[in-house]
Amino acid sequence: MLTSITDGLLCCLTGKTTNAVGPLDSVESSNGYSFMEVKPGRILRVRHSTPNRPAPEGPEETQPGGPERGTVHCKRKITVYRNGQLVIENLGDAVRSEILHCQNSSGEPNSTVELELSDPAGQAPAQGPASTPGCGTQEAAAAPSKRRKRKPKKVINIDCKKQITSCKGTHSDVVLFFIHGVGGSLDIWKEQLDFFTKLGYEVVAPDLAGHGCSSAPQIAAAYTFYALAEDMRAVFKCYAKKRNILIGHSYGVSFCTFLAHEYPDLVHKVIMINGGGPTALEPSFCSIFNMPTCVLHCLSPCLAWSFLKAGFARQGAKEKQLLKEGNAFNVSSFVLRAMMSGQYWPEGDEVYHAELAVPVLLVHGMHDKFVPVEEDQRMAEILLIAFLKVIDEGSHMVMMECPETVNTLLHEFVLWEPETPAGDGQGEKK
Repeated sequence: MLTSITDGLLCCLTGKTTNAVGPLDSVESSNGYSFMEVKPGRILRVRHSTPNRPAPEGPEETQPGGPERGTVHCKRKITVYRNGQLVIENLGDAVRSEILHCQNSSGEPNSTVELELSDPAGQAPAQGPASTPGCGTQEAAAAPSKRRKRKPKKVINIDCKKQITSCKGTHSDVVLFFIHGVGGSLDIWKEQLDFFTKLGYEVVAPDLAGHGCSSAPQIAAAYTFYALAEDMRAVFKCYAKKRNILIGHSYGVSFCTFLAHEYPDLVHKVIMINGGGPTALEPSFCSIFNMPTCVLHCLSPCLAWSFLKAGFARQGAKEKQLLKEGNAFNVSSFVLRAMMSGQYWPEGDEVYHAELAVPVLLVHGMHDKFVPVEEDQRMAEILLIAFLKVIDEGSHMVMMECPETVNTLLHEFVLWEPETPAGDGQGEKK
């Protein structure tokens, strides 16, 4: 036990990865790192920064508009047909187009698309109603009069109100959670954590099991999506407050989506960075990086590291130093294989994402070799309220390559709220 505690503290203080720590229920270093035992013997390193704020002398700062400010009526009907077609109808108040809109890589609003789910039987879906993509503006077109009315396989109705408010660093009820992806660690968020901490935000960033300084169980079942999702649930429940903002990168986006679905009243906003499309995870076909699982079994740790280096648009001295300092992809071959083969999450399909009523910012590095921009565009089409921002100079590790740009986008979204309450009759609706 003494050795485990020493190794854990050494990891926090020096940034060296040990992947072997012991239960540290009350040990926390002065630089904000601590260890959390989510299950017996399963320890996660967590960076938790709480700003020193003076005790408020009066009520917290409020903005004009009263309790109804920023309220959006989220009402939509999701219909799934047996041929694999998905039709989304938005029936509530839409966010004003000049406030919230989605863009493709050319900066123009996305065009009308037809939403169809993958048909497991291999049957080509029939042509049906189209819907306008993204940002809560889908409207089903009228079906041809000669077509026989089909019986839907499943109908989901969503009817709720979301109060979308600005979150400032001075607000004591706001917490920002940062979740990394496969092979990384909380250190990849260094620029973002420092940026938001200086602005007065409370931030939480865990190392996934087997990553960074968290413990690395030598059993594949420890790295399934469900096992990791339960870890993130434990971290979230431990630190969550009234308004929580989730920021995920790559595979970490899936855990943000899971938490937003599980805790709709606590998750205030979500930010997805190079997370890909709204598809269920199936490791038998490909990993989150579009790399076949069978390839990973053949790669040595050195080759795997070299392959994952492609997450940077350029391979200069700066990028190599970022990769080294960020502790990215410093995981064992066993953990890497187990992570990829454990990416099984059949519930996380398009319908699952379409049910989310939380505002989402999608950030995509244009030179990402792992996640095509079309996947993030597809995500924007499915989500009810969404931004899509493409960074031309970035790639998969865009938050490390372009920290200032990413920090600005994230901060603007954290502060964003609709200008007018829903249902006031002002503004043109899309």
